[in-house]
Amino acid sequence: MKLLILGGTRFVGRHLVEAARARGDQVTLFHRGQTNPDLFPDVEKLHGDRDGGLEALAGRRWDAVIDTCGYVPRIVRASAEYLSGAVEHYTFISSISVYADGSIPNQDENAPLATLADETVEEVNGETYGGLKALCEQAAEAAMPGRVFTIRPGLIVGPHDPTDRFTYWPVRVARGGEVLAPGRPDRPVQVIDARDLAWWNLRMIDAGKVGVYNATGPAHTLTMAAMLDACRAAGPSDAAFTWVSEAFLLEHEVGPWMELPLWLPEANNGLMQADCSQAIGDGLAFRPLVDIARDTLAWHNTRPADYAWRAGLMPEKEAQVLDAWRARQSAG
Repeated sequence: MKLLILGGTRFVGRHLVEAARARGDQVTLFHRGQTNPDLFPDVEKLHGDRDGGLEALAGRRWDAVIDTCGYVPRIVRASAEYLSGAVEHYTFISSISVYADGSIPNQDENAPLATLADETVEEVNGETYGGLKALCEQAAEAAMPGRVFTIRPGLIVGPHDPTDRFTYWPVRVARGGEVLAPGRPDRPVQVIDARDLAWWNLRMIDAGKVGVYNATGPAHTLTMAAMLDACRAAGPSDAAFTWVSEAFLLEHEVGPWMELPLWLPEANNGLMQADCSQAIGDGLAFRPLVDIARDTLAWHNTRPADYAWRAGLMPEKEAQVLDAWRARQSAG
């Protein structure tokens, strides 16, 4: 297969490139040449800017394109329109965050989508992200009707994750000692390894699949306790988990999701319980979580010792919250 990837040198994109090359696909990357420019030296790279600088794609044809980095509807529309005559199949990687109500569990692909009061806004932030991704999906489909495969992943994890939202946990658990664990031990969580997402994406292109798919996992219900146990099993660790209530965490100004990854207050935890039965029925499969944790930890250990974390609870604050929790419990 001749494959064009928009992006391709960060996280999901680089795993897509590695999976495609392992299959023998012919890969071309289109990006600005600013992120990991020396990665994949033997892969064809076309340089340009999706915002008004697509000329490097002119006169070329591919079997399929994968859009790994579309966040603004205007730009996604321009890319899809430009490529509509050059490819047969367009993958748009969206997000589980497109749903209007994150409190509802088990939402399938037909659930109502987030909207924006001003659809011309282009600033991507926590308030606009879901609505913008929903509009991007619509823009791609309008440009290439009936030829778009839209993936709505949950939290994407694994080696090379720049967000640290999962990486925090295997690293913290490996450090051992008393570990602050958030909320209910049986609270459902969902993650998907970028490598599993990449391989499935390519197989779905092979099959000519189109339409919208939720894509996160695993296939069974995963709890926060089971996730932490898998992190502990990933390597030697004497970690002991102290479960701290949601109300106490909020009272002590612990930030959900980024400061304490994979923790969402119960009112929003529907986003960690998406219905992915359609994707699983079409072959989406998941490697064991302990393997994901082990691989993520091994990758993290190659990063500089002074790496500045982008997510995760700082040790000093974790200790303070745990001390306060013990004091509260002792006081009855």
